[in-house]
Amino acid sequence: MVEKVSGFGAMELSEQVRAEQARIATLLGEGGLCLPGSLVTRLGPCGKANCACHADPPRLHGPYLSWSRKVQARTVTRLLSPEQAEDYRPLMENDRRLRGLLHELEALSLSVVEADPRWRR
Repeated sequence: MVEKVSGFGAMELSEQVRAEQARIATLLGEGGLCLPGSLVTRLGPCGKANCACHADPPRLHGPYLSWSRKVQARTVTRLLSPEQAEDYRPLMENDRRLRGLLHELEALSLSVVEADPRWRR
């Protein structure tokens, strides 16, 4: 069955496209909280010249857990406790999953638009 897309004039969606759209919409609806950014574990030197972190080989300080994300085109980083990292990791994974689903929906929409016979006029 082919169904017209409301608001899009002559564009029509196949049963397969509608099923894929419904699958993605269902998964998006199951989303829940999401947190953009990455959880990073870092080791690093300090500013003390005589510290072991400046030896050869260096014994760096850490590990430090941090959450990095973009805010208005700038990278913002915050240090986290191990408990925070454990609590926030699923939210960051959920963000990646939801962004992936959104990309799938965009690709599906592009395939519908590219298949529009009016491009061949």
